Amino acid sequence: MVVIRRAVARDAKRLSRLVQKSAAYEGPYAAMVAGYRVGPDYIETHRVFVAVDEADDGRPLGFYSLIVEPPELDLMFVADHAQGLGIGRRLIEHLRGEARHVGLGSVRVVAHPPAEGFYRSVGARLIGTVPANPPAVMWDRPEFTLLVA
Repeated sequence: MVVIRRAVARDAKRLSRLVQKSAAYEGPYAAMVAGYRVGPDYIETHRVFVAVDEADDGRPLGFYSLIVEPPELDLMFVADHAQGLGIGRRLIEHLRGEARHVGLGSVRVVAHPPAEGFYRSVGARLIGTVPANPPAVMWDRPEFTLLVA
């Protein structure tokens, strides 16, 4: 049974592991998540939501982080073993509900290039490209707006 709930500080290590082990960040993208940490302080100060499998000891299947001001999807990851199960779509629908709840009309998404197709499939509209910013980010990224309504 999959449940989406607000993340808590004790989720930090599991969420960090999910990011660091993401197959979407292999090869040229590996440096982006090497040593990446979702800390307890980040979870406590941001709107972080996690999809968990209650039948598997609350194992995280994916998570997202919504920044309200300015409205932006800061992080979104789905565990490799949960890819293709609809977890990403459920997280996006939850994000839309959360954004509506706080009065947002749209949310900016700067996507990992391989995720572009996913964001298009959930209705995000391409609005531009965010240029590479070496050494932190070595590649251009698609920029979307995701309508909340």
